[in-house]
Amino acid sequence: MAYPDDLLSENEQVIVHSHPHAKMLIWPVIGFLVTLGLGIWLVTLAGDAPAPWNDVARIAIAVVAVVLIVWFFLVPLVRWRTTHFIVTTDRLIVREGVIKRTGIDIPLGRISSVQFEHGIVDRLFGCGTLVIESASDEPLRFEDIPRVERVHTMIYRQVNDNPYDDFPGEQGPQPRGRGVR
Repeated sequence: MAYPDDLLSENEQVIVHSHPHAKMLIWPVIGFLVTLGLGIWLVTLAGDAPAPWNDVARIAIAVVAVVLIVWFFLVPLVRWRTTHFIVTTDRLIVREGVIKRTGIDIPLGRISSVQFEHGIVDRLFGCGTLVIESASDEPLRFEDIPRVERVHTMIYRQVNDNPYDDFPGEQGPQPRGRGVR
């Protein structure tokens, strides 16, 4: 899914656009399967109850199961789907949330350091944590970034590469100062 072009400035292009790695959905999926299995098991047990109470028990089990599935599975799924990590030619953009939408934009010129971290589990899944140091007090940590080493390299290149390196002989804009008289 491309980042909306109307939210980009003129001549700004998207380099990376991703959601957090699907690894963050492992526990919600396990919770969904356990809740579903436990709910089915309890509904079959409730069938042995006397006539009016078996229907009440089934309805209560279904209501509790639906609440647990919404809370522990659908909410994390929506959170994952509505979290965007975007690197453009001008800035790094992070957007999260549905009801309470939050975001941060970091101009690439303000980024002083780019680091990544990933342990053995992250390496197995192909993701990691990106640590960005900028003019803010604390480094910003973005967890579960897919292909974190590639994203790290792309941000580093955008921040540190001279755009005129591809054109030998051109040096770009020269600093203005007083000339020799």
